[in-house]
Amino acid sequence: MEVVPTIPPELGPALAVVGGAIALAGGLAGSSVGVGIAGSAGAATVSEDPKQFRNVLLLASLPMTQTFYGLITLLYIITQILPKIETYGVEDPILAFQKGLMVLGIGLIAAFAEGFSAAYQGVTCSSGIALLPKTKGQILGSAIILAVYTELFGVLGLVFTILALILTV
Repeated sequence: MEVVPTIPPELGPALAVVGGAIALAGGLAGSSVGVGIAGSAGAATVSEDPKQFRNVLLLASLPMTQTFYGLITLLYIITQILPKIETYGVEDPILAFQKGLMVLGIGLIAAFAEGFSAAYQGVTCSSGIALLPKTKGQILGSAIILAVYTELFGVLGLVFTILALILTV
């Protein structure tokens, strides 16, 4: 007699939510590291030239956006993907489990994209912050443009995550 494993119908949806939570955690962790790196450079810059505080504040805040991308991913999973997986769970718990695992994997990819993007954006911003006193703030525009290049990978991570979720479920 063949033994068929029973999978609880709520396991697939639970894995999907965990995937979204991991995406948010990656954005939060990366933003924390990025802001911390940029803020550290900012403290030194402001002690050297207090007039640069506004520019430091602007550059040091840029790595925060990846947290919002992680939040958008979580909310998209909860509002758009979760109801579909729950429907699968009623009809076919094994399919729901497979879909939940796929969403979990996509959430991991999103977490890496957002986390690394934010952390390295902090490094980019800290270099610009360090040069603010020397250039009397003239480096600000160039520093923002360079930080946007790193931001692009966070945006692409969000776009690719949503595309993968659409194609998966």
